Amino acid sequence: MNFQLSFKPEKFADLIRHDQRIMLMGSCFTENIGKRLAALKFRTLANPNGIIYDPVSITNSVVSYIGEKIYQPSDLILLNDLWQSWQHHGSFSGSNATIVLEQINTSQKNAHEFLKSADWVLITLGSAFSYSLAETGDSVANCHKAQAKTFNKHLLSIEDIKSSLDTCIHRLFHFNPSLRIIFTVSPVRYIRDGLVENNLSKSRLIEVVQHLVKKFSQLYYFPAYELVIDVLRDYRFYKEDMVHPTDQAIDYVFDNFSSSCFDDPTMMLIEDIKKINSALNHRPLHPDTPAYQQFRQDLMSKINSLQSKHPHLNFPPAP
Repeated sequence: MNFQLSFKPEKFADLIRHDQRIMLMGSCFTENIGKRLAALKFRTLANPNGIIYDPVSITNSVVSYIGEKIYQPSDLILLNDLWQSWQHHGSFSGSNATIVLEQINTSQKNAHEFLKSADWVLITLGSAFSYSLAETGDSVANCHKAQAKTFNKHLLSIEDIKSSLDTCIHRLFHFNPSLRIIFTVSPVRYIRDGLVENNLSKSRLIEVVQHLVKKFSQLYYFPAYELVIDVLRDYRFYKEDMVHPTDQAIDYVFDNFSSSCFDDPTMMLIEDIKKINSALNHRPLHPDTPAYQQFRQDLMSKINSLQSKHPHLNFPPAP
């Protein structure tokens, strides 16, 4: 008797190599995948604006990276005793406006340079709900807990999403023609919008992405949403808030992502990296013993051997 749907994501036509560069953008689910890629020594840049959710905000961010936008003091607002940007996550906020601007513009520059030579962009769409300032109509990526009356909330239509992401894709391909793009839809449930509204939002995102994947040969869809909602489909795989997937669920999605997106040499290299990471995380009780010194010497030899074959790898010194 089978108690689970059988579903294995298809292998991509183009596969990710370990020496390639990957930019990740989007919801908090992007952060989770990005951390796992970074731990496995992929060259990544994750969320240069911090976590963002809706297609309009993601497109605006991409356009700003490509155009090397420099943020000015007028782009910041003082809210709750912190200088903040409507286009950035609260991780960029601070009490000193000069420092906040410096951090934002450094991130902008890094994103521009990374995109020039990036091989892949992974975009995780979180929600089709978009926010704009009530006074000006300008799009907002993060509300920073401002009063609700500050914003207009809008469920983007399918045509709105198509138009926004179409702009995003064309700008990316014009800037870096060899780029390949992976879209995912976040399995995080945004219950603050309402369960029915959340499902409507996700369905619009999925429909548009499926349309775009058929339109562009360099576009791929990875079914992270379906793996959690339709395959795992159990609250055991959600945290206590019943909204965010557990680490176990994210590991399951990442394992499927690896199988679908990585080439065979990369999969083999990952196994070697995992062994070295495990050894690096070992904390000896008696570091001054000859046995540990031999362990450390053997570990450094393995690291040096791996780095000679793969110069892009960057490991910390052995403890």
